[in-house]
Amino acid sequence: MLLDDSQSQLVLVDYQRKLMPAIHDAQGVLANALRLARVARALEVPVFTTEENPQGLGPTVEELRPHAGRIVAKMDFSGADVLLPHLRPAAKSGGNARSLPKHLQKPAQPAAERNSIVIAGCEAHVCMMQTALSLLEDEFEVWVVTDACSSRTERNRDAAFDRLAGAGCELVTTEMVAFEWLGGADHPLFKDVLQLVK
Repeated sequence: MLLDDSQSQLVLVDYQRKLMPAIHDAQGVLANALRLARVARALEVPVFTTEENPQGLGPTVEELRPHAGRIVAKMDFSGADVLLPHLRPAAKSGGNARSLPKHLQKPAQPAAERNSIVIAGCEAHVCMMQTALSLLEDEFEVWVVTDACSSRTERNRDAAFDRLAGAGCELVTTEMVAFEWLGGADHPLFKDVLQLVK
């Protein structure tokens, strides 16, 4: 099973100004999150970014903000509840219910589904993991980008990966995501994405 850019959405969890200085390998993790966001934007994959208690932890770090897509604030550790209305849009109405009898109304059209959630973030064992597990429960396919995730300690990060894999999430890397979204060297944006990955 490979990722398909037309079926994917990218969720970036809590890369915030006051949190990142405490994160293990923050510079490398942030660089990969930025690569993911840039590749997603180039390939028109929707991007959503959460901010945990932004008044306490500050906004999303400056270098990521221009590529963060829709930024959603939250207070719960899991961001699933605030993300769901964006990740799974409501069905579109088929007609004017007030002017037509029910048997003549067009049925609601299902919204286009992008059921693969590519997720990365901090802290991996708290907000990112709880968001990923909640989205898995909501019947999304969840792909965790391991080299764009971290916690304050490696042990906590690695425990999150173990638990997520055991629950059914796919563990991937930034380059795996980029090249699966491209599908091949004949993709019209191959050279552009290759520059972003390098």
